[in-house]
Amino acid sequence: MRKPVAMAVMLLVLATYVIVLASFSGTISSWPRWVQLPFYIVAGVAWVLPLKPVLDWMNRAPDDDQEP
Repeated sequence: MRKPVAMAVMLLVLATYVIVLASFSGTISSWPRWVQLPFYIVAGVAWVLPLKPVLDWMNRAPDDDQEP
């Protein structure tokens, strides 16, 4: 059950991330290209930071959930 829940959370977070970045597209497009490139490189990698705990939880062994 853990993987479907994690996938749903990941899809929700990624969709929100894309919508937020797309809402700034008008502002970002007015920036010089030498500023846009680093921004898009960072934005293209930064999505993984909020999802790192979800990925760790999803891939954890099932035995870790049970307490003795």
